Amino acid sequence: METRLLEQFVTVAAEGSVTRAAERLWAAQSTVSAGIASLERTLGVRLFERGGRRLVLTATGEDLLPHARAVLESLDRMRDLAAVSDAELRGRVRLGIFTSMDIVDLTGVLRGFRQRHPLVAVELMTSPSGTTGLVQDLVAGRLDLAYTGLPTIPSGVVVEPLREMPFRVFVAADHPLAGRASVSLAELADESFVDTAHGFGNRMILDGVLDRLGIRRRVVAEMNDMPAVVRFASAGIGVGVVPDSGVRHDGAVLELEDAVEPLRIGLAMRSAPEPNRATQALARAIVAARR
Repeated sequence: METRLLEQFVTVAAEGSVTRAAERLWAAQSTVSAGIASLERTLGVRLFERGGRRLVLTATGEDLLPHARAVLESLDRMRDLAAVSDAELRGRVRLGIFTSMDIVDLTGVLRGFRQRHPLVAVELMTSPSGTTGLVQDLVAGRLDLAYTGLPTIPSGVVVEPLREMPFRVFVAADHPLAGRASVSLAELADESFVDTAHGFGNRMILDGVLDRLGIRRRVVAEMNDMPAVVRFASAGIGVGVVPDSGVRHDGAVLELEDAVEPLRIGLAMRSAPEPNRATQALARAIVAARR
């Protein structure tokens, strides 16, 4: 049995789509489809059923998936142990990132990493549900490393801190509050808000504080990144109460009078099974670049 067939099986199971799996594997869709069919013939079972627009695992596929992952992890470990020096490290590291917010100089990190480890392929991935989605992908084995800003972390995941960002209030330059130095959440209760979508760490932190204060707000626009919240708030679409990432804007920024824990961004990694040397090497490079 060819290991590439197992990799195709695991990737299709993770993506729920042959098309997306082919994109991740840098392969033709027909190649992945043929690979799944070949694996099913070899095993004499059906691995997937079509559920609407997604491919879903059959009961047998569910049973076989962890074994396929274990085989691939064992092969990665063999390659890892066979590498005499860091320059000989090979394999793949899947890193979950935020697309529009600089946590570290990631382009510089990746450039240097590629020079030191030319045989390691680094894949960058994002999630529409922010840090919640990234951590879920990490726990499920779809990622090897991930940025996270969640206030709580699942067991089996370790986080190395990278950056802290305090919450501030962003409004348009002509907003009635624009001349103030600070404002409380109670004073903002009747305002329209712009915020990130549910699942983002900053949204979870702020929603928790608002719940404790008994404040119900109206969110008129939800964004998939924090810099967009700042831009829309500066344009007068609503008030933005988000961590200050240093993004440029045309509006006004006020200090928040309420006690709100800062957004703590870290680099998350599973503690078991032990990450391979390539994953650990990239993690060290990212942590070394923190501000």
